[in-house]
Amino acid sequence: MNSRARIATVAQNRRFFPTVEQNREHVMGLLDRALQHQPDLVCLPEAFPTVAVSGKTPDKYAETVPGPTTDAAAKRARKGRCYVVCPLTTKREGRCWNSAVVLDRAGAVLGIYDKVWPVTTTPDYTLLEDGITPGSALPVFELDFGRIGIQICFDLNFRESWAALAEKGARLVLWPSAYPGGFPLQAYAWAHEYYVMSSVRSGASRIVNPCGEIVAKTDEWVEVIWKDVNLDYVVAHADFNYPVPDELHARYGDGVSVRVYAEEALFLIEPLAEGLTGERLRRECRFESCTQYLARHREAAPHLRAGRQAPAQDAAHGKRAQYSK
Repeated sequence: MNSRARIATVAQNRRFFPTVEQNREHVMGLLDRALQHQPDLVCLPEAFPTVAVSGKTPDKYAETVPGPTTDAAAKRARKGRCYVVCPLTTKREGRCWNSAVVLDRAGAVLGIYDKVWPVTTTPDYTLLEDGITPGSALPVFELDFGRIGIQICFDLNFRESWAALAEKGARLVLWPSAYPGGFPLQAYAWAHEYYVMSSVRSGASRIVNPCGEIVAKTDEWVEVIWKDVNLDYVVAHADFNYPVPDELHARYGDGVSVRVYAEEALFLIEPLAEGLTGERLRRECRFESCTQYLARHREAAPHLRAGRQAPAQDAAHGKRAQYSK
């Protein structure tokens, strides 16, 4: 499977309109602009068709899937041969949901994530988002370049949901939202070693890499951003691996990207050359991921805590120096 992709996102920049049709037209225009960059995936903002539309409750403005908004996005997914994540209020099974519909490269519905944690709209917590039903599942979606998860807006505050997506193997988590979110997006990316890409109605949308660095961000003038990524990346700890960046560059030159985060003692390693994989880089340069490194400590500590000899582990780094080249 090819793990390389161009991921793109947009920002609505508080350009809201009084009708669903006008909001839809505006955001489809942003999607059209994103498609000019030939992305593999585009994410749109949370419930964008109905923002600032007054006098309506979810049961009056929710759409079916397929429906007018997903049809408009699907047309563009087919044209651009890319995945589109289209967030909107949906109605199914007699209920309303704050959803993100995943459309595949042919414009077909690949799956739907329903917001698990809608925010209250009453002081007694008896109504969430004016009648939205909370979702009950945290699915991951298999795209042809890697596995993604989705969270929506207020989901940002529930750490267990972000951890669950990591446990399910998500390498990229999309976050359509009403607001920019700020530092927690970086914290989750760092904590779970996955990419995070937001798409917001107000403030800045951003792309955050698995070491927590913002690598692309919208602003007042730039409403569409993109980033070429390889979801077959490796986050490695510096311990025992100080010579690895030099060795990777000596072996593969521009065929590999190595970003060093000295203060965090981490490397982010992404294969760039055709046919080069993270597994091959780990094998040939004898290093393991940070996740593996921490797992080795989790294996050793309980034995020592109990006063037992910890079993010897055969790590890829062998007897290489721990804190120097």
